[in-house]
Amino acid sequence: MSGDFELSMEELRVVARYVTESAQDVLPVFEEAVPGDPRPRAAIDAAWEFVNGARRTKLQRVTSLDAHRAAKEAGTETARLAARSAGDAAAAAYLHPISRATQVGHILRAAASAARIAEMDAGDDPAAGETVIEQARQRATPVLISVLCRYPPAPTAKNRVAHLMSYLDSSLRASC
Repeated sequence: MSGDFELSMEELRVVARYVTESAQDVLPVFEEAVPGDPRPRAAIDAAWEFVNGARRTKLQRVTSLDAHRAAKEAGTETARLAARSAGDAAAAAYLHPISRATQVGHILRAAASAARIAEMDAGDDPAAGETVIEQARQRATPVLISVLCRYPPAPTAKNRVAHLMSYLDSSLRASC
């Protein structure tokens, strides 16, 4: 894949695995809030297909869009964040090799969303979010960090998820 730099299929699979792991962790939040809506689970399943060696196809694109639609329709903030994370997981197969800070969101937003969900579930306790961010930091492989370091730092935080993403981003970049 060409652009401002190269991203190999193996690197895309590493990124997709990282995003999908975060999304998988919070999928039950969506499914409990919106029982019977299969779209986020379908996106995660499509992401795992790619992670496990299948070619990236229209399946990842379609299920990603469907999960993002489910997020817009979700009745709670935590369900919205969980569905958006599932959409991000499927979309990770198509991470763009362009040097824009917004691309960092495709790598780290699901982990930041999982951290925000943990905070909200703990009565807005920042310590719960910090624990999830630390777990996400520890899951980051050298390949993931190498990909992340090709991009500019995450955009300045505008909301709590963005703040958590910036925090995770800066902690991972310490290894660049």
